[in-house]
Amino acid sequence: MSKPLIGASASISKSFSEADVKQFAALSGDFNPIHIDPDYARTTMFGQRIVHGMLVSSLFSGLLAEKIPGPGAVYLGQTFKYQKPVFLDQEVTATVEVLHVREDKPIVTMSTVCTNPQGEVLISGEAILKYVDN
Repeated sequence: MSKPLIGASASISKSFSEADVKQFAALSGDFNPIHIDPDYARTTMFGQRIVHGMLVSSLFSGLLAEKIPGPGAVYLGQTFKYQKPVFLDQEVTATVEVLHVREDKPIVTMSTVCTNPQGEVLISGEAILKYVDN
């Protein structure tokens, strides 16, 4: 893999189904009723169930591992700001973009943003990764 270029980006769009949410709850142990119980969720400020924030954020991990910086890259850190909820079966687009590449080490800082079809930011943050420098 070559050195990532500042401004390079990659995106993926996905919606999360009921089955996705239940599987994530089982894997993570997060059975918060806001995600699982429709009756409970109707009583909340969202009025319906929301997808686990970390499940939606996992789209960044896939982009970083498979696209930019790509295979062999490992996380050194990640920040998230959850700005709006993601509802079941709502399409979201996750985008990563190279912000900074260190000159002295194979370390890259990436912007991580998830939006809905209206362009509203749902999740924002930054990831720092070590990439394979060939």
